[in-house]
Amino acid sequence: METLIIGNQNEAEVRARVLRAWATGEAEVAARVDFASLDDAWKILGDKRREILRVMAGQGPLAIREIARRIKRDVRAVHSDVKVLLQNGVIDRTEDGRVELPYQVIRFDFSFAAEDAA
Repeated sequence: METLIIGNQNEAEVRARVLRAWATGEAEVAARVDFASLDDAWKILGDKRREILRVMAGQGPLAIREIARRIKRDVRAVHSDVKVLLQNGVIDRTEDGRVELPYQVIRFDFSFAAEDAA
């Protein structure tokens, strides 16, 4: 798998997708991280954190200091952002303490429906 899809599928949609893959025996074509809502996703995936994802994609394990150097930001600030990305399952920590986003492509897949008129 070389693609990570970040989206906002609800539990029913996730469950249906997993059951479909299980029933057909077909592996999913991409890894996926879903947030409960579009608002939650935007809180977690702000501009600076998306920049971290951009420089990490497909680069293998990186030290936080190296990420900070690549995006020209303070190490402490990058550390805080990396911590949020780790807590939300967007990136992984390696055994040696570095962080990794092992996907070449990150695709965003968000949707929302029109609200009912009052």
